[in-house]
Amino acid sequence: MSVGGWVFVAIVVAVAAFAIAIYNRLVALRNRFRNAFAQIDVQLKRRYDLIPNLVESVKGYLQHERGTLEAVVQARGNAVSAAQRAAAAPGEPGAMQGLAQAEGALGGALGRLLAVFEAYPDLKANQGIMALQEELTSTENKIAFARQAYNDSVMQYNTRRESFPDTLLAGLFGFGAAELLQATESAAERAAPKVSFR
Repeated sequence: MSVGGWVFVAIVVAVAAFAIAIYNRLVALRNRFRNAFAQIDVQLKRRYDLIPNLVESVKGYLQHERGTLEAVVQARGNAVSAAQRAAAAPGEPGAMQGLAQAEGALGGALGRLLAVFEAYPDLKANQGIMALQEELTSTENKIAFARQAYNDSVMQYNTRRESFPDTLLAGLFGFGAAELLQATESAAERAAPKVSFR
């Protein structure tokens, strides 16, 4: 083989190695944001499990607030469905937007339920309900941290796939943009009163 042939082979090998490195880097970043979403999913499931316990615990006290309780149950059901769709396709824009909207609605419904507690002194004194509310608050904090980790991972992935030279091969390799998980609650829902049982 001539020197020109060896040079050509060396160039082909270098380009292939470069493409493989880009592919592997994008796979690692995609797996990182998928893992970060899995951590959100774990915390969301924990919250979804706590909500029926909270609703069942307060049902006897809130006989005149049936609409509020039903709104929480309905919002939870919608959020569970949205979370399942998002878990099947982490980062997919439609799934992530649907989850954000469902979570915003659930957060608003829970905020209204907790605000109702203020009118019922027996609820504020009930140790079981206080413990459930504390668990829910703790879980909300864990969800917030997991969401931040997910969004950071998505940002790293999207930045890499949009950067040169990775952008030249990202589409070819099937690496689409990933969607951030953003809060969608309205200003009124964000301003929902914080309830303390102490």
